[in-house]
Amino acid sequence: MNKMSTLQLKNIYKHFYQGNQKLEVLKGLDLDIKPKEVVALVGPSGSGKSTLLQISGLLERPTSGQVFLDGTDCSAATDVLRTSLRRDYLGFVYQYHNLLADFNALENVMIPQLIAGKSRKEAVAKAEWLLERLGLKERLTHRPAELSGGEQQRVAIARALANTPKILLADEPTGNLDPNTSDNVFLELLNIVKETGLSALIATHNMDLAAKMDREVVLKNGVLVDHRSNVKIKSDQNFY
Repeated sequence: MNKMSTLQLKNIYKHFYQGNQKLEVLKGLDLDIKPKEVVALVGPSGSGKSTLLQISGLLERPTSGQVFLDGTDCSAATDVLRTSLRRDYLGFVYQYHNLLADFNALENVMIPQLIAGKSRKEAVAKAEWLLERLGLKERLTHRPAELSGGEQQRVAIARALANTPKILLADEPTGNLDPNTSDNVFLELLNIVKETGLSALIATHNMDLAAKMDREVVLKNGVLVDHRSNVKIKSDQNFY
């Protein structure tokens, strides 16, 4: 394991079966993400980006290969340990916000903190700071149904950042928004990630936004290639 990596994937394979047909999605994939590095994950629909993010986030196990999270080999981790690692090290943003409809914006961002053991006072302070930073100061007590799509996704971003994760995983986080709102929310996400010093792996179809990140990797034929050189990425490769 490269101890300088926040997330490292080594020789990841993943296949599924549809009836008797074997579908190979990931074919010996490698990736290193360094502390404070923001990486764009691009590739056509159906290429396996969501599967890659699910494996990186310990929500799905690879068929074979190793996943290291901040120095911990998670490959054989129990479900209990994987849950603990997700809580302590990972933040997730999805294309659809999945907010809790019966709770307001502030409460949606407080809940994961309370589950992690923070006091109510700490949870309120962190939730207010994040939501205000994302331009929602006047919307703290609004429930999801009272918020626009862009506002709901801002709440989802704040929720993902609430427990100060080491790495943020985002799967087309603005894919269901109109182009103008999408660009604004995405740039806000990038700004707060960089300001808080997180690592991030963000799947996107928007190449203009991908170009604003530290590095772009392309999921192609089951492996990752560097966007600029079109060379297959190997774990521990020097990108700088």
